Formats: sequence, C-alpha cells, structure tokens
Amino acid sequence: MSVKNVNTNGASSNDELLDKLKLATDGLLFMSESEYPFEVFLWHSKQKQQVDTEFVLSKLNKPSDTKVEFVDLDSFFDVATTEEEWHSKEDKEIVKKYQYLVKIIKENLSDIKVARLGDIEIDAYIIGQVPSGDLAGLSTKIIET
Repeated sequence: MSVKNVNTNGASSNDELLDKLKLATDGLLFMSESEYPFEVFLWHSKQKQQVDTEFVLSKLNKPSDTKVEFVDLDSFFDVATTEEEWHSKEDKEIVKKYQYLVKIIKENLSDIKVARLGDIEIDAYIIGQVPSGDLAGLSTKIIET
C-alpha cells in the first residue's frame, strides 16, 4: 500500500492532477466563433521554467515569428464564468462548470499563464507549475474573425 502526500485542495501527483483537469473539462467546449474541447497536457521539466514567448514557441515547435499574447486566467475565462440574467438554466449550469474549472486550475497550478498563439485560429494554452516542478495545463482552439 502506498501513501501519497496530499494537501487538502491540490492534487498529490501529476497523474491525479491530470485526472482532475480531465474531469473538470469533461463535456466543456470553449466558446468562440466555433467550439473546441480542452486537452490536458503535461510538460516534464528538470528545472523551474520561465514561461515566456521563446519557451512556449520552442515547446510547441512553432516558428519564431508566431504571434504570442499572454493574458491572465480570469480575463481568459471572464465570459464563460460570468452568469447573466438572460442565461437559460442550461447556460447557468455551464457557467458553474467553468467556475469550477477555474477553481481547480487555481488550486492545483501555480505561476499560471495563458498563452494565445496566432491570429484568427488561435491556439490557447493555460500553463502552470505543478509541485513536481513540471508544467501542466489545458489547451484549446479559439476562432476570432
């Protein structure tokens, strides 16, 4: 029988963290001019990485002239996590799922950055540090014309 160090809110291992992120995104589609699912990723790292334009482009094998914009997590999810009076019951449930997703991200990742790569068809990466020192998060696609 193995014993894991578990803090009350965060995940105790990379596998547990990835499972939490998968569960929190299950059935969610990121809303833009098209809807795309979220994909969970883990980037192994031997040392703490500075998540900047150069690092993201090299990790994703993108050309150095690819447009990269960093936004904060709350503004990235602002529309999805804000309940409106005109929302249907189903819309309100989706808002609650997004609020839960943001909570899970904040509880389990530190130094969170959201990178948006490209124009029109934008690849979005929510990247954060995990206790092991690795980087993990979610990716999705956004269409903005």
